[in-house]
Amino acid sequence: MKEEKDYGFVHDLKRDWATLRSLRGKRLLKHIWIYYKVPIFIALFALFSVYTIGHILWEGQRPCRLRVCVVLNTDDYCRSWFDDFIAERMNDGQSGDVDINLDQPFDYDNMYYSVMEMEVMTTVSSQRMDVAVCGEDMYSYLLAINACLPLDQALPEDFRQTVDDRLVYSTANLQYDKDGRIDEEAGIDGFFALDLEGTAFEERYNQPDRFGEDPGPLYAVIISNSEHLDDSFTLLEALAETERN
Repeated sequence: MKEEKDYGFVHDLKRDWATLRSLRGKRLLKHIWIYYKVPIFIALFALFSVYTIGHILWEGQRPCRLRVCVVLNTDDYCRSWFDDFIAERMNDGQSGDVDINLDQPFDYDNMYYSVMEMEVMTTVSSQRMDVAVCGEDMYSYLLAINACLPLDQALPEDFRQTVDDRLVYSTANLQYDKDGRIDEEAGIDGFFALDLEGTAFEERYNQPDRFGEDPGPLYAVIISNSEHLDDSFTLLEALAETERN
């Protein structure tokens, strides 16, 4: 009977396994690092990619009645305010979660601002943002991509009358032309934000720092492609309150 011989992949696999079994401690770790670091990185990247895609697909299928992105001007953490809001205003028996994203940075002084723009653009285009609570930088970007719902036209009449003096008049859809100049003719004027100055939320989470530096205005914006307008209006009503119950 002829001896069987292993060739190719099986032969290499047995040889590498024998080598690994013969090594111990630091020699084993060094060997793995030298010969297997690239396959390990590829495998980790593949697992991360699968997890990310799976998470995105799950988020897209998960019932959600309101998605909010909060980018404060300060380092304050407003999770407790939104927990109270969900308990008081959204505990009405309707199905769907309320998703509050407090981890999206947006700062034009940051060298990675283009990445931040891409993240916000992706979130808006995939309809994973209904309301944005933000400062001037993110508000200006949302205006530039024409992502802000005209509040003077969309808000319920009784609520609009109570906040009429808080609506912010701005120009949206301002883009650069081929010469690098802003094409003002393409601009769309309207009331696209609710100024939160003087509200209980703003007084709690938008105060000057210990050096007395003004953090700048804070706005609430409804995204134009939102499919959850009623719940978005409910949030704006809560944000507009000058006193918390």
